[in-house]
Parts: sequence; C-alpha cells; structure tokens
Amino acid sequence: MRLKFWRGILLILPVIGFIKVEAQDRASVKLFEQDSLKLVARQFDFTEGPAADKEGNVFFTDQPNNTIWKYDTYGKLSLFLDHAGRANGTYFDKKGNLIACADEHNELWSIDPKGRVKILVGRVNGLALNGPNDLWIDPKGGIYFTDPYFQRKYWTRQAPEMKGEKVYYLKAGQKEPVVADDDLLKPNGIVGTRDGKLLYVGDGKAAKVFKYQIGADGKLSGKQALIDQRSDGMTLDEQGNIYLTGNGVTVYDASGKWIGHIEIKEPWTSNVCFGGENHDILFITASKAVYLMPMKVKGM
Repeated sequence: MRLKFWRGILLILPVIGFIKVEAQDRASVKLFEQDSLKLVARQFDFTEGPAADKEGNVFFTDQPNNTIWKYDTYGKLSLFLDHAGRANGTYFDKKGNLIACADEHNELWSIDPKGRVKILVGRVNGLALNGPNDLWIDPKGGIYFTDPYFQRKYWTRQAPEMKGEKVYYLKAGQKEPVVADDDLLKPNGIVGTRDGKLLYVGDGKAAKVFKYQIGADGKLSGKQALIDQRSDGMTLDEQGNIYLTGNGVTVYDASGKWIGHIEIKEPWTSNVCFGGENHDILFITASKAVYLMPMKVKGM
C-alpha cells in the first residue's frame, strides 16, 4: 500500500494496476487500480470539458445548464460561472485564464479568474463557426481547436454556415484563426505534447485518432491514423500515454498500443484531465456525473 492525499482526503492506493509496456526495455509500470475510482457528484445534466489550473483545481462544464463548476484540491465543489456561453471544452493558458469553446454563439472565450469574459474568436471570414468543441494550447500560447457541427437545441439556425468541419489554429496575439486541417469528417477531442511537437485529434465520424507533427510555425504535417477508436475528449500523461473517452476511459501508449481501460458505469464518458495538488488524480466527466481516479503517473 502507499498513501496519497488530495488535500484533506486520504487515499489508500493498492499497487495493483494495469501495465504500460515501455518500447525500449519492456519494463512494466502500473498505472491505476479500478477499485480506487471515486464518485465526486451526480447532480448535473451533462458534464464536459475538465481542465486543471496550475494549483490542480479542476474546472468543468455542465453544458445543458450553461454553467462552469470548480472542484478544488480540498474537495470543495462550487459554481464558478453562470451564463457560461454553453461552454464545452476548456483549457488554461499560462496567465491563468480559462479558455473555453463557447458554442452558444460559436465563439472562443477567455475567462479570467474573476469570471470576466473576453471573446477571442467570433465569426471567421464573415461566417459563424460550426461550434468550437475542444482545444489545446501549445507552449507558445497558440490555440488549436476543433470545430465540428452538432446541432444544438438552443440554436435558431438549422444548418452550418461554414463549409467543412475543421481543426483551426489561433496564433498567439492574432485575432483570426487559420485552418490547420480541413481533411477530417468530425474532429472532436484534441491534445498535444508538452514539448509542442506532437498533436492528437480524434475524428468521431471516422472513429480514429490522428497524430500530427507540429512545425515551428504551428503548421501540421505527417498526419497518421494512430488509433482506431472514436474518442470524445482526451488527455496525455507524463509518459506519453493517451487517454481516450467514450465507453469509459481507454489508455494507449505513444505507439498506439492498448494498455488499459477504466470502467465508468455511465451512459457516456465525455472527457478527462489530470488534476490535484500533484497532478496525479485523473478527473473524469461522464454524463450526469464526475469521478476521480488516483494514478501512479502524473499528467503533462
């Protein structure tokens, strides 16, 4: 046994878990124990978009109720923002602002720690985006975001204005995003590596996760179908393992090899991130609920 604290909560972690096989030495590394999964709350309509700030507090959205919630490292759950732009995917920038895919009006928002909103991206070339869904911020502050079309009940429009469902890149300091990849059917989850060299994008309609090389100018190249699985949100750990969501959480190594699965007994697991004071707690949004999973590895 080993002991770990999510401030104020003692977690006893058995050292039995799934195995990650290293490409070079084939050494096994235990990642988690299914029985340590903990329900935080089930009081929402549909949870999405978890993101951790630098202290490890996790923010997540309840899109049908148009809210963003905070789960802090002391285990306290509180409402962070009402009238949240129907936010979906979120990610923190280096200044501590929560960047959100606010698809109520198909925008990209920056929300400061006091809940004040700045619109980063509105219409593009005079047209409304389909509905920004998920995002990742590179080490230079550039934002990659996916823009699939999912018809929302709160929209008056019944068809997209924009042709195609694409991945965009908003360079730091710029106001207009550029297309990073327009050859996807329905891009959804997205995440990149800490060094800013690799990007992963899930294509829900193609049921694949693609891997890209990121150039110095933010351009993508070397597109490769890495994993044959549909994924909603996704994250990476410090070893480069990829965590995909949908039917629970499925873990693959950096080569695309399956190494484990976390069972979540909910209709749909939408997204995942690492949080906690030491960034070694997996925070999982799943339908009406949110869960915690203590991990042996840390997030990026």
